[in-house]
Amino acid sequence: MADNLSDTLKKLKITAVDRTDDSLEGCLDCLLQALAQNNMETSEEIQGSGILQLFASLLVPQSSCTAKVANIIAEIAKNEFMRIPCVDAGLISPLVQLLNSKDQEVLLQTGRALGNICYDSHEGRSAVDQAGGAQIVIDHLRSLCSKTDPANEKLLTVFCGMLMNYSNENDSLQAQLINMGVIPTLVKLLGIHCQNAALTEMCLVAFGNLAELESSKEQFASTNIAEELVKLFKKQIDHDKREMVFEVLAPLAENDAIKLQLVEAGLVECLLEIVQQKVDSDKEEDIAELKTASDLMVLLLLGDESMQKLFEGGKGNVFQRVLSWIPSNNHQLQLAGALAIANFARNDGNCIHMVDNGIVEKLMDLLDRHVEDGNVTVQHAALSALRNLAIPVINKAKMLSAGVTEAVLKFLKSEMPPVQFKLLGTLRMLIDAQEAAEQLGKNVKLVERLVEWCEAKDHAGVMGESNRLLSALIRHSKSKDVIKTIVQSGGIKHLVTMATSEHVIMQNEALVALALIAALELGTAEKDLESAKLVQILHTLLADERSAPEIKYNSMVLICALMGSESLHKEVQDLAFLDIVSKLRSHENKSVAQQASLTEQRLAVES
Repeated sequence: MADNLSDTLKKLKITAVDRTDDSLEGCLDCLLQALAQNNMETSEEIQGSGILQLFASLLVPQSSCTAKVANIIAEIAKNEFMRIPCVDAGLISPLVQLLNSKDQEVLLQTGRALGNICYDSHEGRSAVDQAGGAQIVIDHLRSLCSKTDPANEKLLTVFCGMLMNYSNENDSLQAQLINMGVIPTLVKLLGIHCQNAALTEMCLVAFGNLAELESSKEQFASTNIAEELVKLFKKQIDHDKREMVFEVLAPLAENDAIKLQLVEAGLVECLLEIVQQKVDSDKEEDIAELKTASDLMVLLLLGDESMQKLFEGGKGNVFQRVLSWIPSNNHQLQLAGALAIANFARNDGNCIHMVDNGIVEKLMDLLDRHVEDGNVTVQHAALSALRNLAIPVINKAKMLSAGVTEAVLKFLKSEMPPVQFKLLGTLRMLIDAQEAAEQLGKNVKLVERLVEWCEAKDHAGVMGESNRLLSALIRHSKSKDVIKTIVQSGGIKHLVTMATSEHVIMQNEALVALALIAALELGTAEKDLESAKLVQILHTLLADERSAPEIKYNSMVLICALMGSESLHKEVQDLAFLDIVSKLRSHENKSVAQQASLTEQRLAVES
C-alpha cells in the first residue's frame, strides 16, 4: 500500500504538469482509495510529498478532475494537522473561485473542502474570509432554497455546514454572516426542508451559534422563526432532537419580541405537556428535559407582554397549571413554580389578584417544607415571589396578617447570601406599617443578625439590604424601643457608614433614620455617634458640591438635632459649620436654602 501510494504520488507530479486527464484521474482515484483506507497516514504522505502546491493548479473549472481534487482536499482536511498546510499551499483562493461553478458535484466537494479547512482553524477561516467565500455560499443558499430534490438538499446541507465551521465561536465572522442576511435565508430553509433531518439539524446548529449574538435577535424577530421552531418541536419524538431545538429556543427567548412570538406560536402548551409527561420519571434524560422545559417556561414569563398574555387576569390555563407546580413534590417544579409567580408578580394588578386568591399561603407552605436543610434555590425563589407580592401597598397588611414575617424569619439562620438577600428584601417591603416595624425592630435576634450582615463585605447586596432594613425599622416605627435595640446591638456605626453610600437613596434613608435617633434617643446613641465620626461625615457631605439637595437638607436637619448633646455640639463648633451653612443660604433649591437659614440661626444661637 505504502509503495503504491508513493508511486501514485510520483506519477501524479508528472501527470499534473502534463495535464493528461485520463492518467490524472487514475492517480486521483488511487489517492481517494488510500484515504478511504487510512486517512491519517495517507494525508501525512501527501503532505511529505510536497504535492499539495500542485493541487492549486488542478482546481480549474473546466477540468473533469476538479471535483475529485476538491474531494481529496476535503478528505485530508479532516485532519487538524493538514488545515494550515492547505492554506499555505494556496488552495483557498482557487476553491472559492470554484464556488461559482455550475457543476453540482464540484460545488458539493468544494463546499466540503472549505468547510473542513475552516473547522477549528483560525488560518482557514481567515483565508476564506479574505477570498470572499461566505457571501458566495449565502447567495447559493438563497437561490437553491426552494429546490427539494435529494441532491440539492445534500448540497444545501454541506453549504450550511461550511458556514457553521466558518463562523463557529467567532463573533466577528458570525456578525459578518448576520450582516449578509443569512438568518432569513436559514429560517426559510428550515420551513421548506423540515422533512430533511440532516439539513434541519444543520440549520439548528447554525441558529444555536448565531442566536448567542445579541445583534442576531432583531433579525430573528423579523422572521417566522418562532412558528417554525414550535412546528419542528411538536414533531420531535426523540429526546436528542428536542434537545437541539431547546438549545436554539433558550438564547432566542431572551428577546422580548421573540418571547411573545413563541407564546403566540403555542410553545407554552408544548412545554406544559413535557412537564406533565416527565414529572414522575426518574430517568436522567427525562429529569433533564423537565428542567429545560420548566426553565424555558420561566424565561418566557420575563417578557412583560408574554407574561401578561399568559396571566389572562389570573384565570388563564397556564397560570393555573404553574400554580399547581408549587405544592408538587418535585423540587424542579417547585422552583419553576415559585420563579413563575415572581415573574407574574411584576405589576400591581397581578400582585393584588394573586394575594386575594391565596398564593401567599401556598408560598408559605412551600417555604415551610424547606426550612430544615431545604433546597436553597427553592427558598430563594419563594422569597423572591413574596418580596414582589409585597410591593403594592394594599397587599402589605394582608401579607402581615397571613403571617409572612414569621415564615420569613425562620430563614434568619441561613448562611446562603442569595437567601439572606431576598429575606431582607421581603421584610423591607412589608414594614411600611408602624406596628410591623416596631414588632420587628424589637426582635433582638433579627437586629443582631442585621448588624452582622452589615459587615458582609463579600456580599454587597446583603450588606446594602441589611443597612436599608435597619434604617427602615427606625423610620417606620419611630420607636424609642427600636432605637435602643439597634444601639445595644451595635447598629449605629453602620447607619453612619450608610450615610456615605454611593447611592443617594441609601444616604438619604440613613440620614432620616439618624435624625430620628437624635430626636428620640440622643443620650443612648451619643457615644456610638461620636465614635462613628458622624459630625465629620456631615461636614464632608455639606462641603461636597456633588451632594444631592436632599442630602444637604437632611444633613442640616441632623446637625440641628445633634445640638442636644454636649460632646457632639462641641464637635460641630470645632469644625466651623457656620461657613459652609451660610453659603448654602443661596442654594438654588428652596428647601435647602430655607434649611440653611434655620441651621445658621441655630448654630449662631448655640455658639
